[in-house]
This record gives sequence, structure tokens and C-alpha cells, in this order.
Amino acid sequence: MFPLWKWGNLLFAFLAELVALGIFAWWGWEVDGTTAVRLLLAIGLPALTAVMWGLFAAPTATRGTPVVRAVVKVLVFGLAGAALWSLGHPVLAVAFVVLVAANLLIIHVQKLTPER
Repeated sequence: MFPLWKWGNLLFAFLAELVALGIFAWWGWEVDGTTAVRLLLAIGLPALTAVMWGLFAAPTATRGTPVVRAVVKVLVFGLAGAALWSLGHPVLAVAFVVLVAANLLIIHVQKLTPER
């Protein structure tokens, strides 16, 4: 695989993770409730997601199995898509989930394909 292609896909994956955190913050702020609840959700959801990602889904994660890693990724990106949909952006939600799924598939295939 060309180094630029490989690094580009890894960069896209990292940016998708950051976008998911941003979507959770946005969703948390838009929830009906007091300012304190909205602030707690806008900060707490991304923080909790980042901790779970770091423990189970990050490339350097030391906990969990490959199945747990996959489940955490599906949950994070799927819930981010659902949150974006609930914010009134169904086209962006579908586009986000499709692009992330394609990116994760490419990265998975790259790991299975021997370097040439």
C-alpha cells in the first residue's frame, strides 16, 4: 500500500473520532433541560466516549479483545450518527456512518494485506 494512502486513511480515522466527539458535545448541548444538565452532557458524553475509546478501541488500547474493540467502534460511530440524525441532519448522519464504515474497512483490509 502506498504510504500516503495508508497515512491518509489513518488521518481520516482520527478526524472521524474527533468529529464523533464533537457530535456528542453538540447533541448534549441541544438536549432539553437546564443549562447545568446541558453543560454536563456536552462535556461528559465526549469525555466518557474518549475514555472508553482509549481503553478499548484505540490502536494502543491494552484492554479488551478484537471483538470488544469492534463493538466499541460500532457503538461510538453508530451513536454519533444517530445523534446527528436526531439533531435534524439525516443526510449528514448517513454520510458520516458510510464514510466511517468504508474507512474502517479499508484500514482492516490494509492490515490483512501483506506489504509489497
